[in-house]
Amino acid sequence: MKVLGVSGWSGCGKTTLIIALIPRLQARGLTVSTLKHTHHDLDLEIPGKDTWRHREAGAHEVILATGRRWALLHERREQPEPTLCELLNRLQPVDLVLVEGWKTDPHPKLEIWRPAGGDQSLRFPEDPSVIAVATEPQLEPAQYGRPDLPGFALADLDGIADFIVRFACSA
Repeated sequence: MKVLGVSGWSGCGKTTLIIALIPRLQARGLTVSTLKHTHHDLDLEIPGKDTWRHREAGAHEVILATGRRWALLHERREQPEPTLCELLNRLQPVDLVLVEGWKTDPHPKLEIWRPAGGDQSLRFPEDPSVIAVATEPQLEPAQYGRPDLPGFALADLDGIADFIVRFACSA
């Protein structure tokens, strides 16, 4: 299972890019899953509903299932936040997992950058795990100092998808 992070500053378009890439990658024959990290608290259940009550009563895990999908709610309680590796191990095997978040983890990443984000600079000159960059406007390799690094216009969805397919299918 190949893992590729989509990394960048908040508001640069990571989620928008992932959503646009998933159908293109599937059309090229890849099975794709995603992992998203958030710093916000998350509760998928409505307080007072049955599965919420199960969790509140102390259940370690609760599965909520319907005819169309299911979700596993795993309570960490006082345990530390799970690592990316721990979460990847919970996924069913696929060709590619696109990861949003975990930007300091050493997995391969596609960095997204827009100058509209203020004076925030690209991260990748100091991050060897970045294997490509997509920017708006597109930058020349000389502008980011790594001529070996593939660069794309953020709007070049087919070019980015082709690069990701080559990455996912490489040994």
